[in-house]
Amino acid sequence: MAEKLNVELRQEFGKGAARRIRAGGKVPAVLYEHGNDPVHLELPGHDIALAARNPNALLSLKISDGTEHLALIKDIQRHPLKRTLTHLDLIIVRKGEKVEVDIPVIVEGEPVAPAVAFVDLQELTLLVDALNVPEQIEIDVDETEDGYQLFAGDVTLPEGTELVTDPEILVASVAVPRIEEEPEDEEDEGEDVSAEEPEEAPSEEE
Repeated sequence: MAEKLNVELRQEFGKGAARRIRAGGKVPAVLYEHGNDPVHLELPGHDIALAARNPNALLSLKISDGTEHLALIKDIQRHPLKRTLTHLDLIIVRKGEKVEVDIPVIVEGEPVAPAVAFVDLQELTLLVDALNVPEQIEIDVDETEDGYQLFAGDVTLPEGTELVTDPEILVASVAVPRIEEEPEDEEDEGEDVSAEEPEEAPSEEE
């Protein structure tokens, strides 16, 4: 279901204006549509922060000029330290339209001990219905054993979706973690060597 947001058109532009927007509890954004000029918006900070927990969230935008659009979050920028939202790129979508999105990979289940599961690819790129974007792709590794591998082409995808990622890329694997042996004590090695050295012969002067 789409997240409903009441948004305003931006009247000011530039870094200073963007700082003032964020100081007012809102987030600057740009709404893109193929064939049309981008629209600059101000999004409600709290509501968009909740919606953006899902990076492919579908938004229902009611803009202050009276227009309404369905949009997907295309890109999120965050403060490097605070991790708060600083800017979003949105793209208009319509019913029946296909869009290319990156979907997180989640591993479910437990392999046969002592093997553990590794996620080798964090996201799969899929072509999906714009109004039915999956939040994640779940991979079941329950009861799998050491040496198990799952490639992108073998992943079971939701109905109506198409794989864009190279099907031969490794997505998940199961292996027994290796324990590296500790190196021998260098001091002990030095003592052993010195103990084996022959005594020096007396000098001719003695």
